[in-house]
Amino acid sequence: MEVKIAKDWKDILQEEFEKPYFKNLVDFVKQEYKTHLCFPKGHDIFAAFDLCAFESLKVVILGQDPYHGVNQANGLCFSVQDQVPMPPSLINIFKEIQNDLNKPFPKTGNLERWAKQGVLLLNATLTVRAHQAGSHQHKGWEEFTDAVISHISKQKEEVVFLLWGGYAKKKGTQINTEKHLVLRSGHPSPLSANRGFWFGNRHFSQTNTYLRHHGKTAIDW
Repeated sequence: MEVKIAKDWKDILQEEFEKPYFKNLVDFVKQEYKTHLCFPKGHDIFAAFDLCAFESLKVVILGQDPYHGVNQANGLCFSVQDQVPMPPSLINIFKEIQNDLNKPFPKTGNLERWAKQGVLLLNATLTVRAHQAGSHQHKGWEEFTDAVISHISKQKEEVVFLLWGGYAKKKGTQINTEKHLVLRSGHPSPLSANRGFWFGNRHFSQTNTYLRHHGKTAIDW
């Protein structure tokens, strides 16, 4: 299974790729893709690391699982392929951007445009079996993505981490808050958003204010 990943990430994560747990994970994923319909497509599994190089990374958004519906997942958390209807969580993300930054609602839910500006759209689990949410959890992906977060926290300066919902907040326990900005809120899913835990968090304007303050280019959300 050939995957695409930016060279600087490959160098940073090489040690992780050599660990026994990761080799077991690769064996599991290969077998799953052979015997079941899984998402995203094999070459998109590491799309988050290919479209957002370590050097250009400025913001991290943490998701949980890839979408498990046909043609939805593209390797970036919360993102869907062009022409695919936007899931409810993504609609709520765009509504908050609309309210926060007065930006028009986008025509596509494909977030590649964010990734190319330095936003790492990282799912805790990078693969899933079709129509079975959580089916690839606890197989090694979580250990891998914990290591990714740790590398970013230790090796980068002044990164904005957006942690939405309880799961993402738990993943963020190893972030050094002395040198990074961590913004937390409820999850954008309707269940959380409709109970008042998402809308009005103003994470997108806060992110851009912080980036500008530290001499970085703001994200065009």
